[in-house]
Amino acid sequence: MNLQGKKILLGVCGSIAAYKAALVVRLLVKAHAEVKVIMTEAAKDFITPLTLSVLSKNPVSSQFANEDGTWNNHVELGFWADVMVIAPATAKALSRCATGHCDDLLTAVYLSARCPVFFAPAMDLDMYQHPSTRQNIANLLSFGNYLIHPGAGELASGLSGEGRLAEPESIVSQLNAFFSRQTVAAGKRVLITAGPTVEALDPVRFISNRSSGKMGYAIADAFAAAGAQVTVISGPTAVKASMENVNVVNVNSADEMLDAAQGHFDQSDLVIFAAAVADYKPAHRAVQKIKKSEEMMSLELTRTPDIAATLGKQKKQGQLIIGFALETENELEHARRKLTAKNFDYVILNSLNDPGAGFIHDTNKITVIDRNENVRHFSLKPKDEVALDILNIVLEKWSEA
Repeated sequence: MNLQGKKILLGVCGSIAAYKAALVVRLLVKAHAEVKVIMTEAAKDFITPLTLSVLSKNPVSSQFANEDGTWNNHVELGFWADVMVIAPATAKALSRCATGHCDDLLTAVYLSARCPVFFAPAMDLDMYQHPSTRQNIANLLSFGNYLIHPGAGELASGLSGEGRLAEPESIVSQLNAFFSRQTVAAGKRVLITAGPTVEALDPVRFISNRSSGKMGYAIADAFAAAGAQVTVISGPTAVKASMENVNVVNVNSADEMLDAAQGHFDQSDLVIFAAAVADYKPAHRAVQKIKKSEEMMSLELTRTPDIAATLGKQKKQGQLIIGFALETENELEHARRKLTAKNFDYVILNSLNDPGAGFIHDTNKITVIDRNENVRHFSLKPKDEVALDILNIVLEKWSEA
């Protein structure tokens, strides 16, 4: 267990799932972590502070001032923790933290925390799926926080669906994995290409594709959170890195992306080619905007540089290279060819035949193939979770070394 000696701050909100907080505390203490608990006033309707105090072996805080006049310093609590976990996190708690509505001790500590913060939502399925809740979660993730996805099943309302608080074992396991990743990935240099490239036809028009850059940036955030030094060579995209320690180099064309990647390649321990690079570019770029004239227009195209193949030939001993393959037919066959032709260690296959996978979506479904022809299939899941799957594969490889 990587939780030994870690200082963990658990925030408990007013939800029927609050009873699971006792199990979370028990498992953390059993893993030899030091645990302090903050409860909202509403949480006391579902579980007593005494229960959590006995299990954590520390006083439970719920207000700025205790009955005996002592002060719960929210700044000190925020500085104390190695990680903060809010479980269960209600819709109200998500909203207050996302908007900075600081009206109790828990939100004050959250705003003061300098450590990573995990949110484990618990609510009814319609509340969880409501656009306001989804936006609040998106905002929290954009701040660099982490989401422990709720489970699906029977809910307190009698309905069945997504919204159940993740099981205590899963919450503790994800925290353990977080600290494990930090140990293995610390100091590793990771280079990622992300987003589309655009190839200018004239000063107004260009050739490109539908890539949003979401997958590449999710991977960047995952590795940065694990302690790696991450550089992203990014084509034009509205997506931003959530982690502040991600270095982003903005480019437009395939030629620019190759030049930028070349400058970082030799120093990189891991290279992930997640960008959707345009395969062709106009043979001649017009200086002025092309005017409409004839009914038909012919456009001469020429190949863009194959960034992955070019850098794959320069691979050094000890480097890992991962590429993506987006296919629409004979997916596994084409992915295996790319794995060999471009000297990848792993190829990550996306199929546009899988609903919810590929460009634009917030979800993805991947199949990972390694040089030994081992194939791992993963289910459809949010791209931040897909990024963690990719991270864990790399960490396994690094751990073996």
